Amino acid sequence: MKIMDEYRKKCVSADEAVKAIKSGDWVEFAWGASFPGLLGEAIDRRKEELHDVNMRGGVILKPLPFIENDPAGEHFTWNSMHMGGYERKLAQKGFAYYIPIKYSEVPRYMRENCRTDVVAIQVAPMDAYGYFNFGVTISHYAAAIEKAHTVIVEVNEDMPKVHGGYEHTVHISKVDYIVEGGHRGLPVLPSAAPSEIDKKIADHVLSEIRDGSCIQLGIGGMPNALGKMIAESDLKDLGVHTEMLVDGFVDMVEAGRVTGMCKNLDRGRMAYSFAAGTQKLYDFMQDNPAVAAYPVDYTNHPFISSKIDQLISINSAVEIDLAGQVCSESAGPNIISGSGGQLDFVEGAYNSKGGKSFICLPSTFTDKAGKVHSRIKAMMTLGSVITDTRAGVQFVVTEYGKVNLKGMSSWQRAEALISIAHPDFQEALIAEAKELKIWRRK
Repeated sequence: MKIMDEYRKKCVSADEAVKAIKSGDWVEFAWGASFPGLLGEAIDRRKEELHDVNMRGGVILKPLPFIENDPAGEHFTWNSMHMGGYERKLAQKGFAYYIPIKYSEVPRYMRENCRTDVVAIQVAPMDAYGYFNFGVTISHYAAAIEKAHTVIVEVNEDMPKVHGGYEHTVHISKVDYIVEGGHRGLPVLPSAAPSEIDKKIADHVLSEIRDGSCIQLGIGGMPNALGKMIAESDLKDLGVHTEMLVDGFVDMVEAGRVTGMCKNLDRGRMAYSFAAGTQKLYDFMQDNPAVAAYPVDYTNHPFISSKIDQLISINSAVEIDLAGQVCSESAGPNIISGSGGQLDFVEGAYNSKGGKSFICLPSTFTDKAGKVHSRIKAMMTLGSVITDTRAGVQFVVTEYGKVNLKGMSSWQRAEALISIAHPDFQEALIAEAKELKIWRRK
């Protein structure tokens, strides 16, 4: 059958396509800026016919209509592998549940552990060879498609077509239903404006970056500040290898800081697995041969990333204890986001020749009652999830400085971490360290 004949045969309305979903199914739905809005609305219209349907995704940037209109949770359950702000609110109401992951392993979860009955995702328009491009989200989609019995794609004319890599497309022969969405735009994730504290933390990290380093950045005020500071620096021949492509990388490229010519892998190219940002980022990605889209078991696997010399990994944290354990995903027992790829890059950067891993956090936070608390604690808040073990953590950075914990004994760690805590909390932390028998009198 000719490709266009097959296309026309499989092209249906959103309402027709989602009839493939049955009660009890698991549906792979959305990740980040890849959001099949027409399919979401059509699924919502079927809610009275469906029960116990498990929807799965993560980093959702727009409301999920089938969850919003199912307040009792009788029809749909949202299962998230990484919670953004919207999903966090759903979880607090009991409408969403977290799937603990090590992000580099998610494609394997899809192939070996997770049930996937239907894949319903957004793609770019089909090319002349019958391939639909995943665009802003590669992640684990190819693996999920391998296991699903039904594959539905919603075509978004505004989805950028990106270069691979591999597993960044799906062929029409693997697709069951095609829904034409026209020009849908993409959800925007504005870069958070960096605070003065963010800038101070970023400055400590910037001093550790050398010409030819390969950068991994997360999202948020501090990484955004660092991206701008790198763009304004005199660094040269930087590379990019990251799970998430954000606006900060575009700033670095436009300033001439990124060439990728020192990379051991993907020389001259920026490797990523999913992207979210402003329209500037999406325009930059369109048909750009400098961008290399990969599944997350390539971008994040420490065995792969560690082969890149001078890999610099920058990630944030919620709190850290005096042993050096890091929590980056919960406030006590309340889930905030997820482990994502942080542990992947903590391991990968440290094992890279000349590489460095940074965990960055402001020294304090202010609660809803206006009380200030230290993020460096003698012991973790009860119920907090350990994202990075004490043995794995290398650099820890606050606005008061940076310390390298590798090779330090318990008393050295306590001393080092207290030295970069907010001065108002240092005496109390010393007293607690003494009680824990990890403070050495000098």
